[in-house]
Amino acid sequence: WGPTSLLPTPMLSSVIASAARRALSSAAAAAPVTAAPASAALLRLNDLSDNLGSRRPRKRVGRGDGSGRGGTATRGMNGQHSRTGDSIRRGFEGGQTPLWKRTPKRGFKNPTDTEYSPVNLATVNEFIARGRIDPSKPITMRVLHDAGLVRQVTGGVKLLATGGLEFRVPINIEVSRASASAIAAVEKAGGKIKCVYFNKTALHALLKPHRFELMPRVARPPPRLMGVYTSFAQRGFLAPEFAADYPAGWLDGVDANGDAVAPSAK
Repeated sequence: WGPTSLLPTPMLSSVIASAARRALSSAAAAAPVTAAPASAALLRLNDLSDNLGSRRPRKRVGRGDGSGRGGTATRGMNGQHSRTGDSIRRGFEGGQTPLWKRTPKRGFKNPTDTEYSPVNLATVNEFIARGRIDPSKPITMRVLHDAGLVRQVTGGVKLLATGGLEFRVPINIEVSRASASAIAAVEKAGGKIKCVYFNKTALHALLKPHRFELMPRVARPPPRLMGVYTSFAQRGFLAPEFAADYPAGWLDGVDANGDAVAPSAK
């Protein structure tokens, strides 16, 4: 028994129906609203905007004390930073001896040192076995570079003897420098090795000849390297034993008669 038990039957049914409608509407309002996926909404020009916080408003200074940035315009009272053009170079400490000068130094970097790209005989043997290098043709630094054996050649290529005990392929190779063990291993296999000097221009022309309309002449080694390239023990290309491989006067650009000579080997 309750208050609704005294109502007539038609009025009672209307009260129950209105209560049911109120319950349904309150349940629908309490249910979470699922937004439509972004892909379903159409993109309009007036909807384009930057992400929140990606653009900061410009700091407006010198607009009065009411702005919070009046007076000295956030620069303070005095000092170097309050003046125009107050940029200070990196490492400057106001005139005192900077830290990079106070720190003790050890060692040095030789400005005339040449950095060679190392190449091992084991790697050469592997590339020959894979068919990327033809051992029947002369192997120059360009062949090594084009085959992918050396990625970057800055000052030349030096041949090392790692894997020389297993090296059995006779090759004719031409590099910048070679160790004594590598020379012995190549010649033991029946091959031939020669160390040729290339300066930066000649090395660039050797690796990428398509960039030169006129090929440069072979440069003469500097005095500090002349002993290396004139020594047959180091298989230098200026040794008397290799004189038959080049025409007479080729290093000077002329022959005995004064005519121009191409800087290529026979």
